[in-house]
Amino acid sequence: MDLKYPQWQEPLAEAICEFNPEHLRQKVQRAEEAIVRRIEELAFDPPNGREGQALVDGLELLRIVKKDRLGIPETKDE
Repeated sequence: MDLKYPQWQEPLAEAICEFNPEHLRQKVQRAEEAIVRRIEELAFDPPNGREGQALVDGLELLRIVKKDRLGIPETKDE
């Protein structure tokens, strides 16, 4: 897989492709941490529009995975 931002896209892909509930929760957490870490890195050096949108999209994908495959309800803030 050719990823443009592998530091956070690899853990994201691993989470999305995981269907074993025993492993999914950990992979989702790892992906969320990688995305948040990248967002924090870019706080003082704003990303190009593409990476910024990709980060937002990644968080949205994880929200859906958590809701649909882990049964974690959405909070009102989401």
